[in-house]
This record gives sequence, structure tokens and C-alpha cells, in this order.
Amino acid sequence: MAARLMPEKIPADTSKMLLCPMPGLVVSIAVEQGQTIEAGQTLATVEAMKMENVLKAERKGVVKTIAAKPGDSLAVDEIIMEFE
Repeated sequence: MAARLMPEKIPADTSKMLLCPMPGLVVSIAVEQGQTIEAGQTLATVEAMKMENVLKAERKGVVKTIAAKPGDSLAVDEIIMEFE
């Protein structure tokens, strides 16, 4: 009954961010700030549980900021980079 009175939580818009999909170590960043990227382009590689995971762009865009660097240990949903 009290659940009806709780405000609806709206999830944050993460469509312009590349988030770390699992806890892991950033192996490489394949793009630079300001670079135009294409859908399917490799953006970064994250190593988790001795496996390398290549993270690719979902859509065309421009890299706004890069928040992680090779060697960084990231948690789930930690921001790797943002897009314009």
C-alpha cells in the first residue's frame, strides 16, 4: 500500500556514456577526446576474469571526455568515457 505513495524513480540517462559492464582493468583506450566515432568502432578494452572484453560504439558520435586510462581498475557502471 505504501509503495503507491513512493515517488517513481527515473533511471539516469546513460545513452551518451560508455560504462564499464563488469568489474575489471582497463587494458586500452582506442580513441581520443574530440575524435568522431562510428557505430561498431572499438572504443576500449577491459580485462575481467582473465578475459579481454572489447567495448564498441553503439552509434556515431564525438568523444567528449575520457574518464579512464589504461591500468585503471573500474567497478560496474563506472564511466569510461562520455560523448557529445
